[in-house]
Amino acid sequence: MPGEELYQQYITKMRRIADVKNTLAVMQWDQETYLPPKGAELRGEQMATLSEIAHEMFAEEELGKLLRQLSEIKALPILQQRNVELTLEDYNKNKKYSAAFVRKLSEATSRSYHSWVEARRQNNFGLFKKELGELVALKKEETYILGFEKHPYDALLNEYEKGATVEWLNGLFNQLKQPLKDLLTAILQKAPPADAFLHQHFDKDKQWSFGLEVLKKMGYDFEAGRQDISAHPFTTSFNAHDVRITTRIDENDFTSMTWSCIHEGGHALYEQGLPVEAYGLPAGEFCSLGIHESQSRLWENCIGRSMAFIEGNYPLMQQYFPGLHRVTAAELYRAVNKVQPSLIRTEADELTYHFHVMIRYDVEKKLIEGSLPVEDIPACWNEMYKQYLGVDVPNDAQGCLQDIHWSHGSFGYFPTYSLGSLYAAQFLAYIQQQNTDLPSQIAAGDYNSIHQWLKENIYRYGRIYTSDELCNKATGEPLQLQYFMEYVRTKYADIYQLPK
Repeated sequence: MPGEELYQQYITKMRRIADVKNTLAVMQWDQETYLPPKGAELRGEQMATLSEIAHEMFAEEELGKLLRQLSEIKALPILQQRNVELTLEDYNKNKKYSAAFVRKLSEATSRSYHSWVEARRQNNFGLFKKELGELVALKKEETYILGFEKHPYDALLNEYEKGATVEWLNGLFNQLKQPLKDLLTAILQKAPPADAFLHQHFDKDKQWSFGLEVLKKMGYDFEAGRQDISAHPFTTSFNAHDVRITTRIDENDFTSMTWSCIHEGGHALYEQGLPVEAYGLPAGEFCSLGIHESQSRLWENCIGRSMAFIEGNYPLMQQYFPGLHRVTAAELYRAVNKVQPSLIRTEADELTYHFHVMIRYDVEKKLIEGSLPVEDIPACWNEMYKQYLGVDVPNDAQGCLQDIHWSHGSFGYFPTYSLGSLYAAQFLAYIQQQNTDLPSQIAAGDYNSIHQWLKENIYRYGRIYTSDELCNKATGEPLQLQYFMEYVRTKYADIYQLPK
């Protein structure tokens, strides 16, 4: 049939484009792990060239003609129709960009990343200001390339969470803010769990080996991935059989690397679970960043910080770190769930974490709408940390330079972290409904029922559905705040002896 032949042509073209994009992704992974300092400048040019080539391949009129032909063939199977529909949507969006703009943005991003690394190393935002300013200007330009109805930031939000808008997120965060403040206030009136034992010396090599053990137990396939060290932990995927993660190690903080590994492991399990036969097609891609973050937050917090998980992994922890022998599993559980306003987002507890996200969301909104000059970011950041969390920011490295996202040009990403936590709590509730024996299974190191639920309800659908559609399909209802609030209220009522 002509439709079958045309669809095969489409697959061939999309896989060739994916090959170029993933070659670019390998270079970016190398840039953040092993690239020698003197290679930075030429690496930026190399990455810009590949970005330009990928853009041109995806903007070819021949591809557009093929997609339009396929979109008119109603006899195609539903999955094929959806692949074509989403690719045509992507194609039309890609056509809005000029090759020159794509190259310019790629070069600016590479310069910005290396500038951020140096600024963070020297604890000096001023060293990042120029390159960040150039990147913000380009992202503002991009909002007009993409188009928006109400707020320019909407155009960037939509790149990470389809359909997300400033209006919707403002409403969501406003609903979340007061209940979180009320719970935080109640918790801070109680005596905090002892956690000094988490900050003794933990040998970096032992931490590394322990992290690998935990990842294996979670189900991360090391024959289809690897872990390395980077300035900021991340996950990257070149295909479902090559998914790589990174972590960082603090020898005076056992929790930093451990839950970083679990967090990135959640991302990686999602990528390794996507249909490899759909490589290069929407059906083989992740749904959205909100859903992606739901996977990392589900494993890191809902599972990884549960009493069952701590009990199940406590013997292994004691084997690697004899210093933990003097505390019980229950004491460790309370310590790793301690609630305390702090400076660093990635190390924040499950409650105050959302205030970290809200601060970044507000800063990005102001940058993109033009109400906040780049040079005023540190002062604005510090003021908001005092207002939201009551903490004083001592320096730029622990303040506005702590995250890698802006150096990547990832404006619009941060809200997906909170969305991920909300989705994760809702997914957990439905996993528990279907398996009331879940805690004892987790304690025994059996994560099979979790894996099966995620495979059946999340992984196998790729990008075929929007986040809202996928959530509805998996749980029978759209995203609901009540699941997250019930989850944290129940958890912290137990830890802090609060009224249930």
